[in-house]
Amino acid sequence: MKLWIGNMKCGGCARGVTAIIHDIDSNSKIDIDLVAKVVSIETIASVEQMTAALAKAGFPAQVQ
Repeated sequence: MKLWIGNMKCGGCARGVTAIIHDIDSNSKIDIDLVAKVVSIETIASVEQMTAALAKAGFPAQVQ
């Protein structure tokens, strides 16, 4: 899945997003493009699980 996270602006944000995703699925593969603010995730978790957890942590995401 690909998610756009508009308020992901720095390495700290990227680390936070990575930690949230790994809390849901520790085996997920994550690729973050900070310039485009896009996170590509290979996971067994649902889009709903990911977007809900990210929003709760202050990183509202939109599916790309």
